[in-house]
Amino acid sequence: MSALAHHLARCLAAAAALALMAQPAAAQSILRDAETEAFLDDISEPLVEASGLRPGNVDLVLINDPSINAFVAGGQAVYIHSGLIDKAETANEVQGVIAHELGHITGGHIIRQSEGARAASNISLLSLLAGIGAALAGAGDAAMAAVMAGQRAALGKFLAYTRTEESSADLAGAQYLSDAGISGKGSLDFFGKLQNQEFRYGYSQDDEAAFTRTHPLSGDRIAMLREVYQKDPAWNAAPDPDFQQRFARIKAKLAGYLADPQQIMRVYPASDTSVGARYARAYAYHRQAKVPEALAETEALLASAPDDPYFLELQGQILLESGRPGEALGVLRRATALTNAQPLIATLFGHALIATEDPANHAEAERVLRAAVAKDRYNPFAWRQLGTVYAARGDLPRARLASAEQQVMTREYELALRSAREAEAGLPEGSPDWLRAQDVALEARAMLERIREDGGGSRR
Repeated sequence: MSALAHHLARCLAAAAALALMAQPAAAQSILRDAETEAFLDDISEPLVEASGLRPGNVDLVLINDPSINAFVAGGQAVYIHSGLIDKAETANEVQGVIAHELGHITGGHIIRQSEGARAASNISLLSLLAGIGAALAGAGDAAMAAVMAGQRAALGKFLAYTRTEESSADLAGAQYLSDAGISGKGSLDFFGKLQNQEFRYGYSQDDEAAFTRTHPLSGDRIAMLREVYQKDPAWNAAPDPDFQQRFARIKAKLAGYLADPQQIMRVYPASDTSVGARYARAYAYHRQAKVPEALAETEALLASAPDDPYFLELQGQILLESGRPGEALGVLRRATALTNAQPLIATLFGHALIATEDPANHAEAERVLRAAVAKDRYNPFAWRQLGTVYAARGDLPRARLASAEQQVMTREYELALRSAREAEAGLPEGSPDWLRAQDVALEARAMLERIREDGGGSRR
């Protein structure tokens, strides 16, 4: 292959990469915790209402990623990285981020982003055609100049499009904070953290460097938003003390679950008897298989608040995962009752019932798990546990349906299709479960067809 052909091939690859930039982020590990999800729902509710969306229709999803980021990727869902929770200092900062992301949703930016990518791709394609034409005429240097100029124009157009969207989302988020009566101070504080990170990693602030950015410079965003926020009646609104207290809990809880246990012990020494510190140490001890120490922390938490369902949930989790499911039943049953069968807590309780290996517990486990999936169908672990109960009592068609539900959520579409078909064959025709088996089969088949059209992905 000639040098020019090599260059053209590389530019074609660059054009393909440019198109990929507009695609949703790849699937990442999702962290689910009942207390954290309740907190995110509560702090976002006034913002969702201010945006004109319905609170029950917007999902807040926590992603296991240490970077400071949040994004939307289609639908009405805001994805928040664990690193953002770790670096934020107040609930108000998190609200500022959520308000911004809601601005992307209401602005239809994910849908419209394809327009920006399409315009950029058109320029890129035209430049390649010009380059090929010049090459055929024998003007190799002119060909490369045409191609590279076109690629830069394409990239610049696409990035300018995303920067415009970011500025639009900034202003929309500021309006939602204002309408909800929430101060924009947290939003500015968070942008300050982003700016400090830019400085720390040596990101240039000059105009040439800004050309390659998907977001406006943090300094520019801060200047623009400060002018907006300081004129707002909500600027001096006091932060919600309950939200801040809950934020401290979930931040410490998340750190205990994710961070190195030795680091947790340095950040939260034994002398710190706050709720957050005990939370973090309980998880750190549990991860080190130091069961007595972990349980001592949960006992101290429960001594301060005997009916806190999340303290009960934590103690039950430690007992269950330490091989003591029988001892976990009492606290998990209480936690389930106190939260009106919150699906994640109920699933943990159902798991503990099954883990006792006592068939006498299966009826209660089935009842609890069916209630959990009725409230939260997108819980693959609950479906797996429910399938275990069905299989244990010999109800193989419903066991296969539960497996199909789980498999379609874990993107094992061929297995899901097979399980759903087997379930349908064994279920009473026309029954709700028979109809559901058909729905799952249709969903799995549609996803397989989409994967085949795209030419890749999981095909198990």
